[in-house]
Amino acid sequence: MDPSVTSPSFSSSASSSSWFAGIVRGRSVKSSSGGGAPSIPVSTDGVGPGSRKNQLRGALFKYGPKPIQVAFKTGEFNQQVIFVGGLTDGLLATEYLEPLSIALENTKWSLVQPLLSSSYIGYGTSSLDQDSLELDQLIGYLINKENSEGVVLLGHSTGCQDIVHYLRTNLACSKAVRGVILQAPVSDREYRATLPETSEMIDLAAKMIGEGRGMELMPREANPDAPITAYRYHSLCAYMGDDDMFSSDLSDDQLRLRLGHMSSTPCQVIFSMADEYVPDYVDKKALVERLCRALGGAEKVEIDWGNHGLSNRVQEAVQAIMDFVIFSMADEYVPDYVDKKALVERLCRALGGAEKVEIDWGNHGLSNRVQEAVQAIMDFVKREGPKGWDDPWS
Repeated sequence: MDPSVTSPSFSSSASSSSWFAGIVRGRSVKSSSGGGAPSIPVSTDGVGPGSRKNQLRGALFKYGPKPIQVAFKTGEFNQQVIFVGGLTDGLLATEYLEPLSIALENTKWSLVQPLLSSSYIGYGTSSLDQDSLELDQLIGYLINKENSEGVVLLGHSTGCQDIVHYLRTNLACSKAVRGVILQAPVSDREYRATLPETSEMIDLAAKMIGEGRGMELMPREANPDAPITAYRYHSLCAYMGDDDMFSSDLSDDQLRLRLGHMSSTPCQVIFSMADEYVPDYVDKKALVERLCRALGGAEKVEIDWGNHGLSNRVQEAVQAIMDFVIFSMADEYVPDYVDKKALVERLCRALGGAEKVEIDWGNHGLSNRVQEAVQAIMDFVKREGPKGWDDPWS
């Protein structure tokens, strides 16, 4: 699915003051997410990679053997957010990618936009399996050639299915995924069920698959936008097809079966409350609650009046994504079950009353919080260090 309409511009439940001032329209907003993570102040002064509208400066590189397997990267950093688009998407698929690239670069993250075999009109002759293999090749490239310390996967629309499927495969590089953001995880099946030709075409696709012709193309009227195989049409449109992961009529058990493996990966769901691809009969609030539970307690961000691609809520989109990206980099060597605040209190007491400095969202080596690390060390040295190089033996 790809965004096509703009919803009325009313106030969002995900807006208030933040670091985002100056990137878009020169005012501040703050995303209000279910996880309660604070906004992270980031300077946006100066010329960034997206300083001209719809233009980014970066590197285009090949990550796999197919001609289509190229990716565009902004920023030269060893932490990357990988954007996985939906049906018909390619480069610069959503309005929020340009300002997101600036915000990420200011916090020493790169944005990577890959082209997959399914990009643009290729989705009809591809599959979730193929996309997963190519995502694994991309992450492998970033690890081996860019010294990646880990990635966050950002899915939009049907790209959310790609990410969920990829993490189920346990392919070689999937362990490098530090977090997942699902933006507009909505049901292709429920949307297509509103189109008059769908029911007849599902029957035809099932018949072709039964005859061993699943990789043959459907009639043009099944999917006028792009050629599509019987298998992919059935996957997108049929009940419990391979792509059917976010439908409101799936039971809680069915959702857990499809999404439950994500519970070990930090996850955020960004749901547009005016998404034009969600039928009117769907209770969006109830659906996003059920999806987050099935994902093992994912963080929830509801954006009031936001459309499918959030083109009318760009600030809120970038704020929510950035808050999660920074949060996902909290010390990766401390298991999630550990109460870090309680632990550091106990350590300081055991050390005889040691000074405590807590650095919010800092990773293990504080590579994402260098200034805070240096400031804390210098403050201690200046205050507690030796006066005139005292002789320790006197």
